[in-house]
Amino acid sequence: MAYDLLIKNGRIVDGSGMPSYRGDIGVRDGKIVEIGKLSGTATKTVDADGRAVAPGFIDNHCHYDAQVTWDPLCTFSPEHGATTVIFGNCSLSLAPVKKGTEERLAEFLSYVEAIPMEVLKTVEFDWETIPQYIEQLDNNLGINVGNLIGHSAVRHYVMGDDCQKAGATEAQVKAMQDVVRDGMAAGALGLSVSREKGHFDPQGVLIPALWADESEIFALADVLREMGTGTIQAGGGQYVELKDGMMRRLAEASGRTVVYNSLSQTMRRPDEWKIHMARIEETAALGIRAYPMCSPNRVTQDFTMKNTQVFRGLPTWHPILLMSDEEKLRLYADPEIRAKLHDEAVVNKPDSAVGISKTWWNYIWVNEPALEKNKWMQFKSIGQIAEKEGKRVIDAFLDLVVEEKLETRFLQAENNIDDEALSKILTHPNAVIGLGDGGAHVQFHGGYGYLTKLLGEWVREKQVMTLEQAVRRLTFDSASTFGIYDRGMLRPGLAADIVMFDPHTVKCGHETVVHDFPAGGWRIKEGAEGVHMTIVNGQILLDEGRHTGALPGRVMRNSWWHQNH
Repeated sequence: MAYDLLIKNGRIVDGSGMPSYRGDIGVRDGKIVEIGKLSGTATKTVDADGRAVAPGFIDNHCHYDAQVTWDPLCTFSPEHGATTVIFGNCSLSLAPVKKGTEERLAEFLSYVEAIPMEVLKTVEFDWETIPQYIEQLDNNLGINVGNLIGHSAVRHYVMGDDCQKAGATEAQVKAMQDVVRDGMAAGALGLSVSREKGHFDPQGVLIPALWADESEIFALADVLREMGTGTIQAGGGQYVELKDGMMRRLAEASGRTVVYNSLSQTMRRPDEWKIHMARIEETAALGIRAYPMCSPNRVTQDFTMKNTQVFRGLPTWHPILLMSDEEKLRLYADPEIRAKLHDEAVVNKPDSAVGISKTWWNYIWVNEPALEKNKWMQFKSIGQIAEKEGKRVIDAFLDLVVEEKLETRFLQAENNIDDEALSKILTHPNAVIGLGDGGAHVQFHGGYGYLTKLLGEWVREKQVMTLEQAVRRLTFDSASTFGIYDRGMLRPGLAADIVMFDPHTVKCGHETVVHDFPAGGWRIKEGAEGVHMTIVNGQILLDEGRHTGALPGRVMRNSWWHQNH
C-alpha cells in the first residue's frame, strides 16, 4: 500500500495502556491505515529511531477561546504534544454574543482567566451564535479544537444586564435551553457550568453562572440528556460535590459524564483530598460518571503586585487590585488601609478569599527582589522576612511592595506541593488528568506543560506510573471523557493525530517571557524538551518544535452531529 506518511521504527505506545512495541505506522487521507512492519511507498517517510510514537495528547481544559482567533495553533500546547485542545470551560466562552455586548462578555473571561483586556479588545467578533463561532473556527486551525458551551455566556446572551441577578424566569430558562440545543446541534462537545465562588468580573461581582440556582443548571443539562450527547464540565465542582453531592446528582439526572475541578492537595484544606477521594469511589461504585480533574502541575504563580489576583475576594483588597499603580502605592502605604488588610487577610480571613490559605505568608516567597539591598530576601517566605524584621506580616509584605514600587516578583505555591498525596491523586483511576488552563493566566504561568511534566517527572523520574499508563491518561481517557471517539488511540481507521517524543529526555522546560500577543501583549511560555514531532490529521504540524506551515486542524464535533451529518 502507498501512504501519504510512513513512520518507521517507532516504539508504539498506542493509548490503550497495553505494553508498547516496535513497529511502523502508515497514514493515508488523514487516517491511520496500517500498523506493523510496513514496506509500502510513501510521499513522506519519518524515521522514529526508537522514539515513542503515541496518539496526540488531548489538552482537555483550556481557555483558548479568544487566542484561537489569531493563533490557529493555540500555542504552546502543540509544542508539548497536544493535537486537540478543549476550551469554553468554567462557564466562560465567547459565543453566543449580541452586537454591542462583546466587550462585556470578554470582561468575564478576562478577569477570571487573567487575560489582559487590551489583548481581548483586539478580537474581531464576526459571529453571534455558537454555530457561527464553530464554523468560523473550522476554516483556520492548526490544531483540533473542541468547544464547550459556557453557561455565563448563555445567561448573558439571554438575560442581558440581569444575568448577574438570581432568579431566571421560566421563559428565560427555556430560551437558554434553546441556545444550548442549537450549540449542541452544531457539534459542541458539551456544556460548562460553574460553582466556583472565587470567579468575579472586573468590578468584583460574581460571574453570571454563579447567580443560577441548581434547577437552572439541571434544566440546561437536560438538553444534553434529551439529545443523548455531550459532556458537562463544572468549575468549582469539588465544593458542591463535598457539600451535597451535586456533581453526582447532575451526572445521574442527565445520564451524561460530568467532569469537574478538581481533585487536588492544597494547604488551604490539607486533608480534603482524602475525603474527596472517598466520595469519588462511592460515586464510581454506584455506576455514575462524575469524575474530577487532577493535574501534575504544582499550581505556582509568579506575580507582582501590579497584576496579581491572589488577594481577590477580600473586601478591602479586591478593589485595590483593580486600581492604578499610583493608587495602589498610596493605599498600601496608608496605615488605616493596612490595619483593615491585617484584619481581613491575616486575622480573620473570610471564605470569599479563595486565592490564599489562612497562613498564606508561609506559601508566598520573594522570587526576585527589585533592589540590590533586598537580595537577602530572595527565596524567603513573607513569614520568614516578617520574623527577621520583627514586623507584622502585612507590614513586612507591603513595606517591600511599596519600597520596590510594585516591581518585586513573588512566587506562590499552595497546591499540589505534597508529592505523596499527588502520587495517589495522579494514579486514581476515576480522576481525569488535565487542567492545564492553556490560554489563561498568561502572565503568571503556562499550564499546558503538565503534558510533558507527567512524562518527565512522574513517569521517568518518580516512576509512579508506566509510560503506557501515562499515555493512556493523556489520550484515550480524555477522548472517552469528552466523546471524541475517532481519536485517542493508534488504530487503523482512527484519525492520524500522533506525537513522537523521546521518553529518556521529554520534560517541561523553563519558563520564559515572550512578547507575541496582540496590542503588544506579553505572556509566560513553558518550553518543551524531547518532543520531536506533532502530527494532526495526518499532516506534520510541528517538526522539532517548528511550525511547518500546515493548518490541518478541525473542530471536534459531538456524536449527535456525526449521526446527523
